[in-house]
Amino acid sequence: MRALVLDAARRPLRLAELPDPGPGPGQILLRVRACGVCRTDLHIVDGELTEPKLPLVPGHQIVGDVLEAGERFRAGERVGVPWLGWTDGDCQYCRSGRENLCDHARFTGYDVDGGYAELAVADERFCFPLPDEYPDEQAAPLLCAGLIGYRSLRLAGEGEMLGLYGFGASAHIICQVAVAQGRRVFAGTRAGDDETQEFARSLGAVWAGDAAEEPPEELDAVIVFAPVGALVPAALRAVRKGGTVVCAGIHMSDIPSFPYELLWGERVVRSVANLTRLDGDEFLALAPSVPVRTEVEVFPLEQGNEALERLRSGALRGAAVLVI
Repeated sequence: MRALVLDAARRPLRLAELPDPGPGPGQILLRVRACGVCRTDLHIVDGELTEPKLPLVPGHQIVGDVLEAGERFRAGERVGVPWLGWTDGDCQYCRSGRENLCDHARFTGYDVDGGYAELAVADERFCFPLPDEYPDEQAAPLLCAGLIGYRSLRLAGEGEMLGLYGFGASAHIICQVAVAQGRRVFAGTRAGDDETQEFARSLGAVWAGDAAEEPPEELDAVIVFAPVGALVPAALRAVRKGGTVVCAGIHMSDIPSFPYELLWGERVVRSVANLTRLDGDEFLALAPSVPVRTEVEVFPLEQGNEALERLRSGALRGAAVLVI
């Protein structure tokens, strides 16, 4: 099979011919139709997530057809493969409904090969049936940008005034969900990014502006999607007493020191780690009812490095997807 391979951090992915993978017990074999390009992939390639298996086939927003069936899925079914690829099912976190925190978890496109390839294998317990309403390239971003965004939205609470700082793949999906829930969305972007601000307003945001500046009204919560630690104090300045700041990324630059008064007033800062299968079931049932529309920029497999560079530069509108 053809695949893109990471041999070492901070090197371009290499297009290679690899042996076709074979499914083990409990796994299914997939012919990959599309795979989303996630900021987590970029953190892996850039060496900010430091313990991937190498060499590695990245990619964890996989849409594929089942070639070799298991117990849950039949041959020919279309399924989605997310970041969470396996858990032990027995640790204190798994037994308490928090499998996203499993100490022994394995992650797709990090601990096991992912979807930047023509074929992939996955533990079928951690795969999802996909809504028929979404073509392959539009379904792919739902599997991480959508799922992590949905988990972040739940942890942000039910307040009406919601900030989304960093308006990329996750935020453009969750903005639509929040607006459908009757919330008022305030989108924070890079200073002067008029195109992204207009994009946010087109999806229902009532305000879009510089994330480093305070929005025109106090917010109940802010979800920080951008991996920029300096936005955490900015978000704390924006939320009212009792408000919540959710850090949605798996990696973030260092958070600078800030005066205690920004945190005082029972404000909360919390992170989001990975996802659970329940998150996936709930969000993939919800998305068509909103309906969520994913905006994607499509690349062939051979242009995976170009897709990552578009993401790195902040030039993407919505999400990038490799179509195999």
